[in-house]
Parts: sequence; C-alpha cells; structure tokens
Amino acid sequence: VQLVESGGGLVQPGGSLRLSCAASGFRFNDYAMSWVRQAPGKGLEWVSAISWTGGSDYYPESMKGRFIISRDNAKNTLYLQINSLESEDTAVYYCAKYRTSFYGDGMDYWGKGTLVTVSS
Repeated sequence: VQLVESGGGLVQPGGSLRLSCAASGFRFNDYAMSWVRQAPGKGLEWVSAISWTGGSDYYPESMKGRFIISRDNAKNTLYLQINSLESEDTAVYYCAKYRTSFYGDGMDYWGKGTLVTVSS
C-alpha cells in the first residue's frame, strides 16, 4: 500500500488549495478514505472521510463548509479542496485508508503528508 500526498504549499489567508493523494498497491475503490491533519505542536485532527463509491462524505462540525473531499476511482486518487484558508489550517495533511469500505472501521495505512502553510 502506498499513499502519496501532494498539493501543499504556502498560501495567503483567504486562498484555496486542492490536495491530492495518489493511491497504489490495493483496490482503491474497495475502501473508504480519509484526510487527517496535524498542526504544529498539536495532535492529529480528523478532517474528512469519503465512502468507497464517493457517494457519501463526512466531516466533523468544525470542518463543514470549507473542506470538500472527493475521489476519482478511475485515477486511484483522493482529493481535498480547502477554501477560505485560515492561519489555523496550517498543518501537515495526511491521506489515510480505512480497513474496509466503511469509514467507521479505523484507518490502517497513512501517507507521509503534505505541508500546508497559511500565511501572508
């Protein structure tokens, strides 16, 4: 299993980014997927999850509205669109695979992350 994130970088407050996660080594369209982030000096924070079909997505209340998760099963790629970026969004963003097609079953593989820095 390999998960490789990309798309991070330095962005001004109010800007947007789309992160990507290229998946390989497993049947991507059989599994729910997720994004998790870790801000400097803080713990892991779940950002979003998406069902194996892409038909359902899930967000904690704090992430609703500015974060949009999506997937392209034909390309084995997971995405995270982040709009109206705030300095508090500065973090390393990780892509993670769930153990099954159900997003509640826990994550078993993680990428190495991509750094998003929001600063003027």
